[in-house]
Amino acid sequence: MWFRNLQIYRLTSPFEHSPEALHDYLLERAARACGSLESSTIGWDRPLGRHGSQLTHAAGGCTMICARLEERLVPSSVVREQLEEKVADLEEREGRRVSRREKGEIKDEIMQDLLPRAFIKSTRIYAYVDTRNDWLLVDAVSAKRAEELITLLRESLGTLPLRPLEVAQAPASVMTAWLQKKLPPSEFQVLEECELRDASEEKGVVRCSHQDLQGEEIQVHLKAGKQVVKIALEWHERLSLLLTDEFAIKRLRFLDVIQEEAADMEAEDAAARFDADFTLMTLELGRFLPRLIGQFGGELEKE
Repeated sequence: MWFRNLQIYRLTSPFEHSPEALHDYLLERAARACGSLESSTIGWDRPLGRHGSQLTHAAGGCTMICARLEERLVPSSVVREQLEEKVADLEEREGRRVSRREKGEIKDEIMQDLLPRAFIKSTRIYAYVDTRNDWLLVDAVSAKRAEELITLLRESLGTLPLRPLEVAQAPASVMTAWLQKKLPPSEFQVLEECELRDASEEKGVVRCSHQDLQGEEIQVHLKAGKQVVKIALEWHERLSLLLTDEFAIKRLRFLDVIQEEAADMEAEDAAARFDADFTLMTLELGRFLPRLIGQFGGELEKE
């Protein structure tokens, strides 16, 4: 249940749907299996899985939702091999070159033939609406994957006024200044991992792991014009994360202090355990995110 990544969105108007009403909206787009000729489907699933019956789970002003994406896996190498064979056979039989349009049609036929026999991969995307802070937080490694859930939610509700959270100061500039000035951000500890990228057209990249980021080697790269685009941080020995220049959070970990707090909370069954962990996670992120945002001058004000 603990989120491992964060794509952060600002709700630009109050989210007025109760968990019960939201469940009813989501029910219209409930998850279903792929049809034999469908390459993918996406719909809403129960956040608690087999331990729950609702498409929402609420605690402390936050409501968890879960989208389930099902995809039929057709290896591109198989499609390419069959396409090359069919095109070569057709050109040999008819003594002519096959046009691009014909190749596209042949490829579509191959896909239609392979889809019913393809394996199905199921992926769950979790998110929660925080009505206390007007956030939508999506556990997704990329904005593209988060947008799949957001698009589905917007289609389910009819409208969803939000935008990616933006900070006042460019994350790359701030993170670079932390290392250039050897001045770590207040409340945070800089760990031994970062990624540096050249701002020039060459886009050279340097990835550092298990290395002193205040050392001379890093300073050489910074003096050459590279900027910090990812950096590992720890907050009060409670959270660790990798922060990117897009103000996305990856490899989020809730450390021993929080795990011990979770273990101390009694739970009679799996549903109660989920509820306790969800409550603890949302409270912790509700404290943490404003402090992180504050390191970048707060949120960017939109007119």
